[in-house]
Amino acid sequence: MSIWYKKYKLEDLQDKITNTLADTLGIKLTEITSDSLKCNMEVLQHTKQSMGILHGGASAALCETLGSIASNLIIDPEKYFCLGLDINASHVRPVTHGFISAEAKSVHLGRKTHIWRIDITNDEGKLVCTSRLTMAVVAK
Repeated sequence: MSIWYKKYKLEDLQDKITNTLADTLGIKLTEITSDSLKCNMEVLQHTKQSMGILHGGASAALCETLGSIASNLIIDPEKYFCLGLDINASHVRPVTHGFISAEAKSVHLGRKTHIWRIDITNDEGKLVCTSRLTMAVVAK
C-alpha cells in the first residue's frame, strides 16, 4: 500500500524544485516507491566547503528538500501544506567528488507532524549523512 495522497509521476515532481535552492544545488529526484522518495546530487565546487569536501549545509539542504517534498505528497494539497519544523544531520564521512544519493523514509505520519529519516550515501553505497526531519502539517 502506498503512503502517497495520489499517484505521482517523477517528472511532475521535478518541476516542484525548478528555480529553487534545490535546483541551484543540482538535486535531481530519481525514484518514488510506495513508501520512499529518492534523489541524487553531484558534488561540485559550489557544494563544497573550504576544505574541499561536501558542505554539511548542502547535505542538510538536500535532506530538508527531499523530506519536505515527501511530506507534501502525503497530504491533501487543497487543505494542507507541510513546513520544516526541525532537522538534525549527522555527517558520517566526507565526500570530495562524484554523486551522492538520498532516500527519505517515513518514521511517523501523524495528523499534525511527519517525521522522516533521510540517509545520504556516496557512489560506493557508504553512509555519508543521516538526518531526521520533522515536518509540521498546517491547515490552509
